[in-house]
Amino acid sequence: MSQQCACRKTDRYVSFQDIDCAGNARRLMEHLDRQLALPGRSNAFWEYFAKKRAGNAVTKPDDLFLIHSNINQFRDFFEHWNDGEALGLLLQIEEECC
Repeated sequence: MSQQCACRKTDRYVSFQDIDCAGNARRLMEHLDRQLALPGRSNAFWEYFAKKRAGNAVTKPDDLFLIHSNINQFRDFFEHWNDGEALGLLLQIEEECC
């Protein structure tokens, strides 16, 4: 008798069930916040991004939307600063959630 793996591969085209898009997006933003807190890592784009992220009195964009809208900037930033963990999480978010 063979045993079946209890592991399920997630597939957003079938269902978003068991994919923590919001949680992964939040974790990626935490990586970004840690990197930007280091001297010399911010620039005009990331200052503008911080204002967009803060939103206004009426609306505040969610993290997943901001990541999806700026995915190339995230990739370039994390590649530049050699943050492999963040790059892995970004790839996972891109494949599962965007």
